[in-house]
Order: sequence, then C-alpha cells, then structure tokens
Amino acid sequence: MSSKVIQAMYNDDDILMDAVKEVRAANHHIEEVYTPFPVHGLDKAMGLKGTRIAITAFMYGCVGFIFAVWMMNYMMIEQWPQDIGGKPSFTFLQNMPAFIPIMFELSVFFAAHLMVITFYMRSRLWPFKEAENPDPRTTDDMFVMEVTVDGNEKELVSFLENTGTVEIKVTEKH
Repeated sequence: MSSKVIQAMYNDDDILMDAVKEVRAANHHIEEVYTPFPVHGLDKAMGLKGTRIAITAFMYGCVGFIFAVWMMNYMMIEQWPQDIGGKPSFTFLQNMPAFIPIMFELSVFFAAHLMVITFYMRSRLWPFKEAENPDPRTTDDMFVMEVTVDGNEKELVSFLENTGTVEIKVTEKH
C-alpha cells in the first residue's frame, strides 16, 4: 500500500529542529526525518519513544553469566575435575573465585554481540539491503522531513513553506 508524503528539505539543522516542533505542534504526522549526521534532541522533538536496548543488554549479560556458570561447572567440576596447583576442583563454590574472570568475559561477550544483532534486526539493517534514503543529498548537507498527507496537500505545502524549507517534493511512498 502506498501513501503520499511531502518531503521538505532544509539546509540547516537548527531550522529543521524548529520546523519539526512546528509541524508536531500543528498535529501533522512526521513519517521520518533523514539527516547527514545525528542531530541532538531530534528524537525528542519528533516524539519518539526512548530506546530499550539497555534492557536487552542487561538480559543478554545475564544469559552470558548463566552460560558461563553452567559451562565452568560442567567443564571444570563435573566432566574433567583437575588438581591445579594443589587445589582440587571438587565443588563449584570452592573454585568460583578462579571462574570470575571467565564469567565476566562471557557476560560482556553475550551482551555486546547479541545487542548488536538485536539492533540490526530492529533497525531492519542487513547486508545487501537497498538504501531507503529519499534523496542522496541527505548524506551530504541536506535534511529531509517526510510528512504524511491526509487529503490536505495544498494546506500542508503552504504550511511547510513557512517553516524555512528550501525545497518541497510530493511523492508516493511504498
């Protein structure tokens, strides 16, 4: 299903921020904003929810920690107990101080790698994916704000012209 959007281009990030605030105040829906670099505060101006990637990192770290405990118990206590330096491996608790670096490293390893995989899956970024960038100039020096049209195209175009835009295009988005 395709929908019609208006792409308003700006050449300054401060003008873009003011325009985003004006558009939101006028209760128009901003579909997306494309910028050549991260603009501080743009996510809050757009009304986007905060990220939950930190929560997933904590959960993945716990998975890594549990995996490390299970692995060290299985390898060093149950499967192949060894007498290293006169300290036999009879129980997990007696040997746990020696396992702490491994548990820490596996917690960080799981958290980092699974968090990156989660980020790419949520962002729908994978190898060989075509770019969704509407205009190549947004990778250089231009900012594009896409606003959804709800049968009010002329009114919306005149409204956006007053927000400091340098160019406006009306396109179909698939």
